[in-house]
Amino acid sequence: MNEKVIKLKKELGYNISQNENLSRYSWFNLGGPAKILFKPKNKEEIIKFLNYLEDKKEIFCLGAGSNTLFRDGGFKGVIIKLSSKFSFINLLDNNILEVGAATLDKTLSNYAAKNGLGGLEFLSCIPGSIGGAIVMNSGCYGDEISNHLISLKGLDFKGKEIEIDRNQIEFFYRGTSLPRDLIILSAKFKCNNEKKENINNKINKYIAQKKKAQPSQVKTCGSTFKNPEKLKAWKLIKDSGCSEITVGKASISKKHSNFFINDGGASSGDIEKLIKTVQNKVLEKYKVNLDLEIKLIGESK
Repeated sequence: MNEKVIKLKKELGYNISQNENLSRYSWFNLGGPAKILFKPKNKEEIIKFLNYLEDKKEIFCLGAGSNTLFRDGGFKGVIIKLSSKFSFINLLDNNILEVGAATLDKTLSNYAAKNGLGGLEFLSCIPGSIGGAIVMNSGCYGDEISNHLISLKGLDFKGKEIEIDRNQIEFFYRGTSLPRDLIILSAKFKCNNEKKENINNKINKYIAQKKKAQPSQVKTCGSTFKNPEKLKAWKLIKDSGCSEITVGKASISKKHSNFFINDGGASSGDIEKLIKTVQNKVLEKYKVNLDLEIKLIGESK
């Protein structure tokens, strides 16, 4: 570990660890160790940490780990995972919500519903946290988080505070133009007044649709591939004869072909080999390249 970082840990008691097993931080429950894992309690800790850190090339900001596959060889850089102190919701004037980046999407949706604020019902079905949802421009059922964002606050890797308005960001399908060297701390969202009954009915409808279509109680990181334009990734996978393919203990959900599963005892390498096998079969049959929606992080063994 960087000597300055060791000093920071000793002097200030920051939550910094070495060789932390990343399988604890991914919904796949897979992955090797992180060279450094930092869980800051506030903005000031992040700024000081970044000032102490000599090499800022390899920094990865981790949210809930709901769409991240850490490779078996681990991550040779620094993982920054915001603590629960960054999970908060404040109701401001004019139906505006200020939300911490570590707040779970579902928590925000539930809070809005309880306060008669509509527009964020779709978030009830998206696993993950708000910071990751913004970076991914997460969405479902015809809506996306970019449709409700007003602005965000964050830090660059030099520790400089930044505020970015929605109109300064280019949003596209499962991505944004936001710089890589950005740690999102909080964001503001615009809601609209609606009857609580209508909001809850919409949430219940979405949740029922999700339960019917997607697997639950399994080790998965959600949709593996983005949907190609005017096509559905799950259908391309199924129609390419991939549904029964397994690699080691990695398999494809029988309920939804775009969900890959760690059946217990899989390695990250198994999941990655399954991904490549499916990509090759779909390309061979349909001449379509499937792009990943999940993030592959770290080194292969």
